[in-house]
Amino acid sequence: MLVVDISGLNKSFTRDKRALNDVRLQVREGEMVALIGASGSGKSTLIRHIAGLLRGDRDGGKIVVFGETIQENGKISRGARKVRAEIGVVFQQFNLVSRLSVLTNVLMGLLGRVPAWRGSLGLFTKSEKMRAMAALHRVGIDADASKKARNLSGGQQQRAAIARTITQGARLILADEPIASLDPASSRKVMNTLDRVNREDNVTVIVSLHQVDYAKDYCKRTIAMRDGSVVFDGPSTQLTPEFLRELYGEYSSELFADGSEDAPRPAAEPVAKKDLAVASS
Repeated sequence: MLVVDISGLNKSFTRDKRALNDVRLQVREGEMVALIGASGSGKSTLIRHIAGLLRGDRDGGKIVVFGETIQENGKISRGARKVRAEIGVVFQQFNLVSRLSVLTNVLMGLLGRVPAWRGSLGLFTKSEKMRAMAALHRVGIDADASKKARNLSGGQQQRAAIARTITQGARLILADEPIASLDPASSRKVMNTLDRVNREDNVTVIVSLHQVDYAKDYCKRTIAMRDGSVVFDGPSTQLTPEFLRELYGEYSSELFADGSEDAPRPAAEPVAKKDLAVASS
């Protein structure tokens, strides 16, 4: 089953440059796909389009999620709201309400599934609270449920954000640079959590990453972007230092963890996009 189907998507923030350029890709149910690229490559912009948070240009681009059109020709579809209930988004900056408890933040994953009046008043049933606690237990921070979100470490806050998507019952998780601001140990815990949700719940995961090491360790498939375009779509095992030098030139070193023995030496310039062989998944 196709979960995400994107065709001809363009996005221009300015007249002279496109943030997304003719993006075409498909993601199937149960996949955990890495989205990589140097800063400014278009990863976050693409994720926000899939989530229905940004509109593409009015030139024929289309995004379909779970068989429902999210947007087409630069217009968000009427059915997008229904589909959003199936999409959980994990942001780099956690997007938790710092003054509220961890449990309350996780319960907010239910806002699209409970009556609006109950959600606005923060009135959740016992079974809903148990569901949220079960999600916190799965990510290993149920003991912190009563703490204010601001009192958690960065890694714990990110796991709380993932627990929110579990409580939501999301069938697709879009994780936008979820480990960019975390130390290596916390990064592994967050990636392990996403990996378990993907394997145990058959939840489709698209995770944008700034470091290839994690893409190779956790995702069988990687989509690489450069200047708003997809320049590679294939097995993560192909992401060798030499291949990344071809894709990104001097910027390839950005995609490896600091101090990595596999970090490629900078090249003078990336090869032209037309010379790249884009593999299909």
